[in-house]
Amino acid sequence: MTDLFTRQPDAPLAERLRPHTLDDVIGQQHLIGEGKPLRLAVKSGKPHSMLLWGPPGVGKTTLARILAQSFNAQFLPVSAVFSGVKDIREAILKAETALQQGRATILFVDEVHRFNKAQQDAFLPHVESGLLTFIGATTENPSFEVNPALLSRAQVYILNPLSPADLQQLIEKVLALPDYQGMEITPEAAALLVQTADGDARRLLNLLEQLLRAAQTRRLKTLGETFLAESLGAQIRRFDKGGESFYNQISALHKSVRGSHPNAALYWFCRMLDGGADPRYLARRIVRMAWEDIGLADPRAFTIANEAAQTYERLGSPEGELALAQAVLYLAAAAKSNAGYKAYNQMTAFVKQNSSDEVPVHLRNAPTKLMKKLGYGREYRYAHDEPNAYAAGETYMPDGMAEPDFYQPVPRGLEIKIGEKLDWLRKLDEETGE
Repeated sequence: MTDLFTRQPDAPLAERLRPHTLDDVIGQQHLIGEGKPLRLAVKSGKPHSMLLWGPPGVGKTTLARILAQSFNAQFLPVSAVFSGVKDIREAILKAETALQQGRATILFVDEVHRFNKAQQDAFLPHVESGLLTFIGATTENPSFEVNPALLSRAQVYILNPLSPADLQQLIEKVLALPDYQGMEITPEAAALLVQTADGDARRLLNLLEQLLRAAQTRRLKTLGETFLAESLGAQIRRFDKGGESFYNQISALHKSVRGSHPNAALYWFCRMLDGGADPRYLARRIVRMAWEDIGLADPRAFTIANEAAQTYERLGSPEGELALAQAVLYLAAAAKSNAGYKAYNQMTAFVKQNSSDEVPVHLRNAPTKLMKKLGYGREYRYAHDEPNAYAAGETYMPDGMAEPDFYQPVPRGLEIKIGEKLDWLRKLDEETGE
């Protein structure tokens, strides 16, 4: 009979429910379903080096353990947070011993992106020699965080956040355990729990274990929405990342920046961080704001937005969020222009509405003798040789097509100067009689 006395009593729920076969895994069917890469790898019986890339709590460690078990290989886990070159050397010695006994070794490096180049180089020769099969787990883009030499020898598999249906299935699996027989969770409470877990199975299991213990203490059989709100408090997400509240808040942030209200923009930025928004998503939106709403009125905005995004990638959370916050403040205070944004949209529509006219002969390059004989580039006027480095009266559109005048600089920031220059160039054109 299974009860608290026949298993490790202090084992967390997430550990107790850790799958031991691919069939037990919830989610990641694009990797473990029939005919999919990891399922085929297990059937082949031949392990290969790989990088498992995905957010926390989606099964990277679990899959690595299952693969090692499926291949009957020695599983040597190493944490890049706590381990160094010495630990890798010890793992290599264990792998050599296992090889003498006819057994392969899988070296699993959790959070491999935290290893520096020297640490990654320490086990690379042994991966190349076949002594070790390397499986790395990372939440960061391997293209930026893993040595090219190691990356070239490992297949990258992307793991996705668990879907709401996956997480609901996990809840049902927990409630079927003997410890929780007779307990249930209302659909509304389950939906709130799934939203709070945000695709992270480990987070869901930890929260659910906390809730079930509290309910048992209070002798409750049903977990309702009110009970969840009281028990989890600030842990509950303030919005669903795919829901209306999320998009309302990002809209408020964008419009506060566009409206030149730095404090309001900072408020919505912090609200979204507090609610669990992915800082990388916010970084992408901040870069978009710089191009859409500041434009050429202040080109420094692009640089600041991009560098803030890069700073976050380098420092992570929470340090990198300060850079994003200051980018928000700068963009909100900067001169605004949507002239480039409007001109781009208008020109895109114009191009779609017009036929594919030929490039005028004088604008074509002539890299061959035949092209020169055909007159390619013959009448082209090299602007640098013209007065004011401007070929006044020259045309750059297809023959017979008037040049649209979609870009209209606004009288703010640098675009004041841009507008003045374009007006001056137009006068030069007019003076030629064109």
